[in-house]
Amino acid sequence: LKPSANTYLYPMPQVTAEIYTDGSCHTQYRTGTWVAIVFLGTAKEVLSGIVQHTTHNRMELMAVIKGIQYVLAHCDSGMLIRVYTDSQYVTGLPVRREKIVSQKFTTQKGNALQNADLVAVLFELLSAQPVVFIKVKAHQKQGNRINYNMEADMLCRQLLRGAVKKMFP
Repeated sequence: LKPSANTYLYPMPQVTAEIYTDGSCHTQYRTGTWVAIVFLGTAKEVLSGIVQHTTHNRMELMAVIKGIQYVLAHCDSGMLIRVYTDSQYVTGLPVRREKIVSQKFTTQKGNALQNADLVAVLFELLSAQPVVFIKVKAHQKQGNRINYNMEADMLCRQLLRGAVKKMFP
C-alpha cells in the first residue's frame, strides 16, 4: 500500500522491557539464589528466589526465566525483551538452540543435557517473545550510570548469605 498525500507515517515505537539477572550458588550446601530486576518503562520490579539442591547455572537460568515470565504476564505480546546477564552459559544457549533441540536435549554421547528441564522452558519462552541477550562483564562498574547487573549480583549474594545463615544459625 502506498500512503496518500494526506497520510503521515510515524514509526512504531519499539517498546522494550529490560531484565538484569544474576544467579548464585553455595556449592558446599547446594543452596542457590536468583535475582531478576525487571524494567517495564520506568517501573522497576525486583524478583528473587531461593532454591535448595541446585547449581550455579540453574540459578542463572532461573533468573532469566522468571524475568521473562514476569514480562509476559504483565505486557502485551510482541514487546522486545533485553536480558542483561554475565552468564556465558545462558547467552550461549540461544546460539546452540537448533542443535540442542535436534538432539532432543541430549549430548553427543547420548547423555541427558544438564538442566534440560530449564533449557526447554527457556526455549519455549524464546519462541513466544523476541528476546535479545546482552553479555555483560561480571562485577564491572560503569562510571556514573547505575549498574543494575551489579545490583542484581549484590542482592543475589545477600539473599544467599541470609539463606545459609538460616540453615546454620
